[in-house]
Amino acid sequence: MRQLTSLDAQFLALENGRTHGHVGSIAVYDPSTAPGGLVTLADLKRMLRERMHLLKPFSWRLVSVPFSLDHPFWAEEEEVDLDYHVRELALPAPGDLRQLADQAARIFERGLDRDHPLWEMYLIQGLQDGRIGLLTKVHHAALDGLSGAEILVTLMDVEPTGREIPPPDPRSAPDPVPGRAELLARSLVATPRHSLRALRSMPGTLPNLDLVPTLRSVPGINAIAGAARRVAGAVPGNDDDLSVERMLAPRTSLNRRISAHRRVALTTLALSDVKRIKDHFGVTVNDTIVAITAAALRSWLLAHDELPDDPLLAMVPVSVRRPEEFGTFGNRVSMMVVPIPTNEPDAAQRVAQAHDALDIAKARHKLTPRMLMEDANEGIPPALLGRTARALLRVAGSGQLNPPLNVVISNVPGSPVPLYCAGARLEANYPLSVITDGMGLNLTIISYRDRIDFGIIGDREEVPDVWFLADAVEDAFTELLALLPAVSSKRPPRRPPAAAS
Repeated sequence: MRQLTSLDAQFLALENGRTHGHVGSIAVYDPSTAPGGLVTLADLKRMLRERMHLLKPFSWRLVSVPFSLDHPFWAEEEEVDLDYHVRELALPAPGDLRQLADQAARIFERGLDRDHPLWEMYLIQGLQDGRIGLLTKVHHAALDGLSGAEILVTLMDVEPTGREIPPPDPRSAPDPVPGRAELLARSLVATPRHSLRALRSMPGTLPNLDLVPTLRSVPGINAIAGAARRVAGAVPGNDDDLSVERMLAPRTSLNRRISAHRRVALTTLALSDVKRIKDHFGVTVNDTIVAITAAALRSWLLAHDELPDDPLLAMVPVSVRRPEEFGTFGNRVSMMVVPIPTNEPDAAQRVAQAHDALDIAKARHKLTPRMLMEDANEGIPPALLGRTARALLRVAGSGQLNPPLNVVISNVPGSPVPLYCAGARLEANYPLSVITDGMGLNLTIISYRDRIDFGIIGDREEVPDVWFLADAVEDAFTELLALLPAVSSKRPPRRPPAAAS
């Protein structure tokens, strides 16, 4: 069996009736390229059944250790019940993008059943123009963004006719699941190993505690991290250069205790035009996306009369997966703390400030331990990990202290070539991720061909007007395009007008 790391386990530990640890996407397909011009539930199950031996996380079921004395294990199911995991529904007419997003919000606000492998897939019929939707949920404990992309590669083909799938190894068989007594014995042996790892990682962890999202707002953490940096000489130069790590995020209505309900909005920009913008300003695509996102958040905060004088602080996830770790799944992820220029009224200056902030964050990130997020959890006994994680999130969302961060912005590169699933051509792929107490808004972005698709998920109470943000993203994009020399633009069509809800 495979054991979860402390970081994997934390995505389970933070869950309660309001917070869930799954991620996923809403994909839109054109089924006209599929055999017969249709994709049925049977087609989808057939495709999954052929590839299940390549989709390892889809067969993993949690096995808990008695008394939570150690982190759980993944046990491999010999037969996965696809009738349970793969479901079908239909949208009422007209089947527009807002209806698809609303349906996704309802599905995403429900947790995954831990008695089964932690994933679900929904075939959604009834979209406009004969399109279909495919909504996927997978628990973050099983994979991160890069390993999620590996799952996507396994599910997809570069031709509508598909490809030859190698059969499973007939000699392979799932490991037997140990009984409670054996799991208990394993946990007793593992306890000193966790303590030893925590001690070994401490010289690298202490100077960087202010980069751990769940710890940033704990009183005294910044002082401890700063003192450790000075003692260890872990960071060259003046410690004042790292003032962003000592900053706490300004208080906004995005950073309270979340409810059990979600809002989802979706929008798309043209990658070719984003590249024109980045070339004009001499920055990167990611700099441009962050500047556009900052402008959209600025518009939302202005509309709600709560724009802070200080920039919002964004959590920007960073993959630290090495080439030899591809195919191992789980979480190999770190993060950067980035002050995004929500307090800057000028569009061109926002691009420059986003570029500078990301450059500083990247420089700091190079000095942090690769597995900081995991190492920081090693000092917490597995039996207390859940309580600690939920307690820290309650503090973050209490409003009594400044939140550690304001928003999550994640930008993932996708395929530049057309992809197909069960023969249907992928047209759009809107990713969705996790929100928690203290961070009630998450913007996840992925590129595909000449598209950049935004999946925006927020707490229903904190961000009831999440579509305002989707419109504001497009407005900020248009504002930057207006600063460029005039050329013909190949923008994807705007989404259809959304019906009032």
